[in-house]
Formats: sequence, C-alpha cells, structure tokens
Amino acid sequence: MLIDIHDSDFRPQFVGHETFPLRLLWLKKAYDAVANENATRRTFQEQEAIAKFGVGKNMAISIRHWAIATGIVEDDKGQLRPTKIGRAILDDDGGYDPYLEDPATMWLVHFALAGTPELSTAFFYCFNILNQPVFDRETITSGLFEIATAKSARVTAETLKRDAEVLIRSYVAKKDGAEDAVEPLLNELSLVREQRLANQYEFVRGPKQNLPDAVFALALRRFWRRWHTNAPTLSAEVASYGIGSPGRVFKLDEDSVLNRLSRIGEITNGAIIWTDTAGLRQVSLVTEVNEDALLSASFSEGGRS
Repeated sequence: MLIDIHDSDFRPQFVGHETFPLRLLWLKKAYDAVANENATRRTFQEQEAIAKFGVGKNMAISIRHWAIATGIVEDDKGQLRPTKIGRAILDDDGGYDPYLEDPATMWLVHFALAGTPELSTAFFYCFNILNQPVFDRETITSGLFEIATAKSARVTAETLKRDAEVLIRSYVAKKDGAEDAVEPLLNELSLVREQRLANQYEFVRGPKQNLPDAVFALALRRFWRRWHTNAPTLSAEVASYGIGSPGRVFKLDEDSVLNRLSRIGEITNGAIIWTDTAGLRQVSLVTEVNEDALLSASFSEGGRS
C-alpha cells in the first residue's frame, strides 16, 4: 500500500534555516560544539557563538537547524546532545567520517532530510510527492502551500518561497560568484540538475554508483519502520515507489532497486530476505536488523549499483 501524505499524521516544519543551505563543515562544527560542552539552543545564539563558529548570528542558528534536521544532534526540551549516529560518524575519536569526505555520509544526510516529513518538510515534499519531470521554485512553493493548508500550518507564502529556494541551493551550486555560491554539501550526490532553461530543474534518476548497499539497507529499514510498522513484508513496488522509500528518496530506477533488494540478505546477514518467485517480488523481515553493523558497513564497502 502506498501512503498518502495528506492522511499521514505529522506536523510540518518550515523555515529554521535562516535562508542558508547546508554547507560542508557545518555539521562537524555543530557536533563539536554540542559534544564538548553542556549545550542548549542558546549555545548557537549567544555572542560567543559568533566567535566559536566564525559566522554571524543568523548563520549560527542555521547551523543548529541543520544539525538537528539531519539527525546529527537532538533537541531534548532545549538541551542539545549528539545522537548515536552523530557520534558514530563525526567524533574525532573513532568516527567513521569526521570531516564529511565519504559519499556514505552525504547519502545518510540526504535520507535524514528527505526520508521523513517532520523536520524538513520541503525536502520530503520535493523528493517524495513532486512528480513533475521538470520543476521550478514556484512549483515547489505551490506544493508546500498545499501541504501547509491541509495540515492547518500557519505559514506565509514568502516563507515557503524561501524554503523552496534553500532546497534548490542545497543540491545545485549557484553559477555566479556571490558569497553564498559556495559548494552545497549535497551537490555531489547529483540528484538535481539545472536545465538549459534557467531556473528549471529535473531529478537525475539512475543506479547511483556511489550509494553503498548498506546505506540503502538502512534507509529501507527506517522507511519500513516509519511507514509500514507492522508489515512483515514489503513489495518491490513499495520499496521502489512508496512515499519515503529508498527508491523515491534516492531517485533510483526500478531495476536498480531490484538489484539492491536481491543483495539485501547478504548485506543484512539474513535479517531481511528477498523473494522473487512466481511473480512474487518482496522482502521479508526475519529478525531485527543490526543497524550499527550496517552503519559500519556503509563506510567500508563503497558504492555498488
């Protein structure tokens, strides 16, 4: 069964980024600030934050927003602390990728932003609901307004326009020489490209050679838990096209999803198994997946298609 986002119980979130797209070392800066002291939301607002992060107040608030939205930092009633995955990836003492050099980190960050609607609704909408082959900022804004209306969210059209702008700038580098034309963190995933006609964009679908099987498996299990909690099996169709699925979020073509599903038993040590017999193509959850092992494998296997 494919989920209808309008029937899903969630509270959308817009803004928070202060109009700044996510940049390369921001997550590391946020992690270090939270891991090394008793941090609160004000840690990113006090005057000392400007010197600590080397940025202005609004940009420091943006760094905090992205750290929380990507699941690197969690906010527990104003108290900030690193998440388990944040420590595993970014810690200087044994972290898999403290300086965000591995494509696996980028794919995990992308799935955190686009795989669930609660913390970054614009990203979720764009990668899961937007179906136009070619789109622009106005297309995204219109779709976000529809979600905001359906969820009775109080938000202005101008706010949604800023969300659309930040989303595009998170995946597509600006061509001019302006100060904010720095390379966005998620640009190297090549998920969105600008068409020859300026300000028109399209998704890049395909096998994604640098997406590790283990990241795909992690995303599949999280999608399964979030959207199909009690289902013992998932069809290949749902894994490919379901809202929040790895197929949709990673913009994989169906053959690429099937190829990865055929290896899922090996990568999960039999926790998830693939069946392709007599027209039945599905995965079954045999036992709970060891997500720590999958995270470790994400940084050791490299990408496979």
